[in-house]
Amino acid sequence: MTIRTLAAACGAALLCQFAVSSTVSAADAPTHWVTAWATALQPIPQRSDLPPLYRAPEVAGRTVRQIVYPTLSGKSARIHLSNEYGKTALVIEELRIARSAGGAAAIGNGETRVTFGGKGSVSVPAGAELDSDSIAIDIAEGAPYAISAFTGPEQRIVAWHRVSNQLSYVSAPGNHAADTSADSFRGRFTQYVWVTGLSVDAPSSTAVAAIGDSITDGMRSSLNQNRRWPDALARRFASSVEHSTAIVNLGISGNRLLSDSLCYGDSLVRRFDRDVLERPGVKTAILLIGINDINFAEMPTRSGLDCDAPHTSVTAVDLIVGYQRVIADARHRGVKVFGATLTPASLPAPRETIRLAVNQWIRTSHAFDGVIDFDAALRDPAQPNRLQRAFDSGDHIHPSDAGYTAMAEAVPVVALVNSTRK
Repeated sequence: MTIRTLAAACGAALLCQFAVSSTVSAADAPTHWVTAWATALQPIPQRSDLPPLYRAPEVAGRTVRQIVYPTLSGKSARIHLSNEYGKTALVIEELRIARSAGGAAAIGNGETRVTFGGKGSVSVPAGAELDSDSIAIDIAEGAPYAISAFTGPEQRIVAWHRVSNQLSYVSAPGNHAADTSADSFRGRFTQYVWVTGLSVDAPSSTAVAAIGDSITDGMRSSLNQNRRWPDALARRFASSVEHSTAIVNLGISGNRLLSDSLCYGDSLVRRFDRDVLERPGVKTAILLIGINDINFAEMPTRSGLDCDAPHTSVTAVDLIVGYQRVIADARHRGVKVFGATLTPASLPAPRETIRLAVNQWIRTSHAFDGVIDFDAALRDPAQPNRLQRAFDSGDHIHPSDAGYTAMAEAVPVVALVNSTRK
């Protein structure tokens, strides 16, 4: 248990009865647990005048059903809960996991009840995280699983993964965690909440964490289709002899390397330890971040909620120092880092100069354990500051589904696999 989690736990004796934090040191963590699916949380701005995109659904005394796609198989699993940004306890009266039957429907009678220290309900103190007990369930790589949480009567959502590109569901009032039918789950939203990881017992396997901003998050990819580039990379691994490597997506749309945001979460240099290094089984990270640092300095200041604030100007040197900090933190924990070049974004000349300088450093500095040239994979040969038309989702920044596939194809799989084995 880390100091951060220990402090939160000891501040609430309730947790101490049963909680086992996933944020244990590498020496204490069971080596056979490997992250098969994960997401990264960001706090919801706490304001009375939030625009609709930042208003969370009502969940108190209801059941929330979320659909996840593990990228590694196993015979037992653990679910990781996070109340990292909570100001009060996260109360879940019942948690179940079942194979999804499509939409909000599930297979079996709620399949498996999840426990915490042998108890079916759990209260996670503000600021804390914890793992469930081991769950006896067959997890099949690439298959959808429904995780259903019946919440306490006062429960609110104060943090989420905002751009999930995957529908989640909210029931009518009451405990519907064991329901196989979708009839009670009329509410829909496109965020992940509370559940931030699913690990499987896979003794000979490892995980690769993709971390970055909206381009890793899969912004503008097809809803419910798993067309983000880490998804396409996971399919490459699954169809090869290297099917024992999980690919987990820890991108956050709007995230920056160096600056926190009210809307887009902690800076990557601050969240890297929690979101990557503390994940069980992660041996390699792919880092794609920086375009928002370059852009947000020039975004107009907005009255009310200004998600782009602070509008901090950065240089290529600033970003390079940030990359070096991430690399150093990773190597201290025995994790390799592959640096990915920043993709074309139709930037004005001064900002494009920064992007090109950063990419030149990524390619030539040998600071990373490997390089993935996403820029070369996506750029228009005739206008290299722009995405190829076939790879452009339409906003000239985010790739299309085809563009995300091209990114996955640009990853040197053999080098990536070798990095997880050393």
